[in-house]
Amino acid sequence: MNIRTIDWKNNKVRIIDQTKLPQRLVYLNLDKIEDLWQAIKKMQVRGAPALGAAAALGVYLGVRNYPGSDWPGFSRKLNTAAKYIASSRPTAINLFWGIEKACAAAQENNKKPVFKIKQAILEEAKKIMREDASSCRKIGDYGSRLLKSGSRVLTICNAGILATIDYGTALGVIYSACDQGKKVKVFSCETRPLLQGSRLSCWELNKQGVDVTMIADNTAASLMAGGKVDAVIAGADRIAANGDSANKIGTLNLAVLCRYHKLPFYIAAPQSTFDLKLKNGRGIKIEMRDWQEVTRILLKKTVAPEGAAVINPAFDVTPHELISAIITDKGVIRMPYVKNIRKILRGK
Repeated sequence: MNIRTIDWKNNKVRIIDQTKLPQRLVYLNLDKIEDLWQAIKKMQVRGAPALGAAAALGVYLGVRNYPGSDWPGFSRKLNTAAKYIASSRPTAINLFWGIEKACAAAQENNKKPVFKIKQAILEEAKKIMREDASSCRKIGDYGSRLLKSGSRVLTICNAGILATIDYGTALGVIYSACDQGKKVKVFSCETRPLLQGSRLSCWELNKQGVDVTMIADNTAASLMAGGKVDAVIAGADRIAANGDSANKIGTLNLAVLCRYHKLPFYIAAPQSTFDLKLKNGRGIKIEMRDWQEVTRILLKKTVAPEGAAVINPAFDVTPHELISAIITDKGVIRMPYVKNIRKILRGK
């Protein structure tokens, strides 16, 4: 793909500023941990897999200027950087997974000189990016087998190139099917309040030559009732051990609609998005965001009376009973999830 969401270039973290899309394609070059923290918080970089890479790179930015040569002092600096990046957003487990991977790389090299430890952290961040690109290709390959030529797929938010390193999860399934010569039509929910579906998914699908039609979020039921949708594929930010899946707010709505209309509802995510420490989705912390995201269109045009009460959760949790299958880089997982998630993720 010719779009690179996040990368390490010229000793800086290079990201696409996704708040500027689709009007402008703007790259930001960040060399301070504070700037990367803000980019994550403001969703200039977003998407669970991309956040895993951003987190590891953020840890590196936080320690690379440490002037000492002692492991105890460096370790304290490392822990400070890790906690700081972790405070940016709470729901996507890949963010915390990326932090853990970076810290583990440091720990494994703690007998070496500090400059070598720093190099090990940066190399781990680069490895995360390489492995995510490979994982998404595998997700695409496994998921494409669920689609026929002529399939009409509805999706929400952006689980594509802009949410990952290279290919995408939910949209990666579509890209893979198209690469195989299958004709796939996509309906992209706008995804209020920040419009990731219309701004980001439509932008990249168009750029890749995929047939995409944008819809308002509340159009999905009508399309399904009219027989115009064959499947729904969504991404995920955290998946519990029983298959309960957190994704962008509104995903649960689609899963309920699919059950009523007898349509398959799929989740697509890499192994790194699973949180097997959580028994079920009730343990997933849901990020609550600024009320102004709801009362103003893209924080600009006001669409609500002053003082209106607002609740603005960034995610909801789809219970596993509503999920037809989970498409991963290890294979397609079906019920019973408690058994099959562990089995397939372990490669059995």
